[in-house]
Amino acid sequence: MDSTACLKSLLLKINQYKAVKSEANAAQLLRHLEVISGQKLTWLFTSNKVLPSECMACLVELLQDPNVNASLILSIISLLSQLAVDNETRDYLQNTYNLNSVLAGVVCRSTCHSDSVVLQCIQLLQRLTPNIKVFHSGANINELITFLIDRIQSPEDELTMPCLGLLANLCWHNLSIQTHIKTLSKAKSFYRTLITFLAHSSLTVVVYALSILSSLTLNEEVGEKLFHARNIHQTFQLIFNILINGDGTLTRKYSVDLLMDLLKNPKIADYLTRYEHFSSCLNQVLGLLNGKDPESSSKVLELLLAFCSVTQLRHVLTQMLFEQSFSGSTILGSRSKCLEPTVVLLRWLSQPLDGSENCSVLTLALFKEIFEDIIDTANASSADRFVTLLLPTVLDQLQFTEQNLDETVLRKKCARMIKAIEVLLNILYCPMCGDDTLKMHIVKTLSTVKCTTLIEQQFTYGKIDTGFGTKVADSELCKLAADVILKTLDLMNKLKQLVPGMEVSFYKILQDPRLITPLAFALTSDNREQVQSGLGILLEAAPLPDFPALVLGESIAANNAYRQQETECVPRRLSLQSLNCSFPTTAKGLTPPLMKDNIPGLNVEELIEKLQSGVMVKDQINDLRLSDIMDIYEMKLSTLASKESRLQDLLEAKALALAQADRLIAQYRCQRTQAETEARTLAGMLREVERKNEELGVLLKSQQLESERAQSDIEHLLQRNRKLGSVAEEHEILTKSYMELLQRNESTEEKNKDLEITCDSLNNQIETVKKLNESLKQQNEKTIAQLIEKEEQRKEVQNQLVDRECKIANLYQKIKLQEEKIKVLMKEKEDKEEAIDILRKELSRTEQMRKELSIKASSLEVKMAQLESRLEEKESLVKLQQEELNKHSHMIAMIHSLSGGKINPETINLSI
Repeated sequence: MDSTACLKSLLLKINQYKAVKSEANAAQLLRHLEVISGQKLTWLFTSNKVLPSECMACLVELLQDPNVNASLILSIISLLSQLAVDNETRDYLQNTYNLNSVLAGVVCRSTCHSDSVVLQCIQLLQRLTPNIKVFHSGANINELITFLIDRIQSPEDELTMPCLGLLANLCWHNLSIQTHIKTLSKAKSFYRTLITFLAHSSLTVVVYALSILSSLTLNEEVGEKLFHARNIHQTFQLIFNILINGDGTLTRKYSVDLLMDLLKNPKIADYLTRYEHFSSCLNQVLGLLNGKDPESSSKVLELLLAFCSVTQLRHVLTQMLFEQSFSGSTILGSRSKCLEPTVVLLRWLSQPLDGSENCSVLTLALFKEIFEDIIDTANASSADRFVTLLLPTVLDQLQFTEQNLDETVLRKKCARMIKAIEVLLNILYCPMCGDDTLKMHIVKTLSTVKCTTLIEQQFTYGKIDTGFGTKVADSELCKLAADVILKTLDLMNKLKQLVPGMEVSFYKILQDPRLITPLAFALTSDNREQVQSGLGILLEAAPLPDFPALVLGESIAANNAYRQQETECVPRRLSLQSLNCSFPTTAKGLTPPLMKDNIPGLNVEELIEKLQSGVMVKDQINDLRLSDIMDIYEMKLSTLASKESRLQDLLEAKALALAQADRLIAQYRCQRTQAETEARTLAGMLREVERKNEELGVLLKSQQLESERAQSDIEHLLQRNRKLGSVAEEHEILTKSYMELLQRNESTEEKNKDLEITCDSLNNQIETVKKLNESLKQQNEKTIAQLIEKEEQRKEVQNQLVDRECKIANLYQKIKLQEEKIKVLMKEKEDKEEAIDILRKELSRTEQMRKELSIKASSLEVKMAQLESRLEEKESLVKLQQEELNKHSHMIAMIHSLSGGKINPETINLSI
């Protein structure tokens, strides 16, 4: 069975079930839905044909019917979940069938369905609502918000986490829903519930709650308390913990979005620059790039680009990339489990075109920010080795590896090329290029052939050289190709003096007539950088002899005329604006094939070929007026091309209007069925209100009886209240006396504490005094022992002197001159003995003084110092005596040597 037959059969079964809601019809419809889901035929519903749109509109009507079987609703929701995987399909479903309001109605009718239906519906809404603004005034949206808040505040179950995630999507960058929630009466209790979720064991629940709180309270009093300087570091640690240790890609996505929103606040961004653990957290975030999930890595790259929006954080990121990449003996081909950040970034950069394009473009944007930081800080010394690794990968992005590529892949390739050339231009602007260090890397790897080949390929694949009637504004691919050409020419202009042959090729391309289209686009663009780039190229090309300045002027005039025509047709454009937002495909893709065949552009091309052939024939005749005739014909052809483009725009507008009419019909059918369901629900609600009114009448009578009983109870309670009042007064008197006693007790306790502190200080002082006394005792004992030793030494010296004097007595008559000196020495000796006696007396005195000092500890230090000084003087006297004794012994030895040993020892008088 082909796809058309499947859709027709599905539409038939839907109509049968709508006519008769029986179990058999429901089973057949379920079987057809399972066949479409199982055979992967969901792509059929994304086309603009009438049959798939009719089937989808009928399925949406079934979702709005409250009497539909729950299993059938689950099957329809699973089919829609498969369709919502693709971004373009998701946008198409939302804008065409208003799925948000329909699914919100299914959730609000939760009493009619099981929890599994509500869970699947909330999960589908969570997948549909990211980055989509939903107005609270839409159908069923207010009821949906109330339902979500009630389920979040109720006891936790399986619906709590999806409800938090859906509410986080609805509140994100949506001022309408944020204002609506803030005006609710239970907003404060809801805030408290969300704050309690911050301590939840699931990191996903924590990031959902924190995201909702940041959306609702970031610029309010609650948000100032939550994100205050005292708490912000714990908040940063919590977010980084969720980001690094999250439960999956979805949790990581929400944590990245939350941190990016916080970085938009200048105060919080300043707090993050002062966060002490930012470097370690950034290191772990860079480690997340080692994963293989492109969606997760793209969110990490978005976060790194958000860090680059803050100058200090960008500088920290640049330093960490270079330090980790080239610290130690790091080798590029090492088989480690966790690669260096630059190696991982190069891996994401070199992803194929059929892979995650977002990662490659974000990586190139990150490299651009890194080199801008190098330019700002004038520190390119660490970028030398990094550039050697980066350049081959970047230059690979400037080559077409395949020839036959569709337009979508070509757009991706051109977007990569633009970012890659911007990185090369930033490298050339680095401050180290003053000594041509980094510039020479580009000169060695980038040749003239690569640049010219790149421009030729853009002329071909971008459809810029297809003829005079092509406008750059007609195709997104043409815009990208023109931007690539201009940036490549800018790069060639900066390298024309360094690369051989680059200057010749550069000026040759400037004189190519095909350059007029991208140059005119740049000069008439609303982008400042493109205008400046176009002016720079025009300044280089204008002095050239063969530059087609006249054709450029005509092209600029045609573009301006086209823009003026667009401004004149503003009402028609505004009516089609919502349609253009719903479908991101280009207008040419929506033009029916039959209309494209009727476009008169082929006649213009035939005329150009005839004219060129005629020119070739006339070149042989060497007619001098041929160039003037060519200019006239080119002007006429350009006007014909502008007219052709305008006719083509009208045809495309008609096609768009036709498609819009089809969609409006489908929307009208959906709205009609929705109105019918609302009318049915209102009728049921009216019957329910009448029944409740009767029940309330009965309740009113019973309440009147109860009120009489309550009156008697109130009187009894009033009497009891009076008694309790007297008891309360007594209680107040007792509490006052109790408080006075408490204050007295506290004052006595404080005085007691002060006394204890003073007592402790006095005890410490006594202990220190005791320690000092003991140390002085030890020093005194040491001095007494030293004095005893000196006394023994003195006695030994005295004995030696007596022996020597006996020997000297026999020689005393021969040394008269020496006797006087000896007498003097003897007198000094006697003086020293008297001094020694005095010292002994003083020692006895000091002993008595020591006993007195043990009683008078306060005066011990002064007198001990005096004693020590006196002891030092006596020791100096003893040393002087010892020196005199040594001199005396030396003199005796000299006398003995002078006598020559001839004196008879028997004649020596041993007496003094």
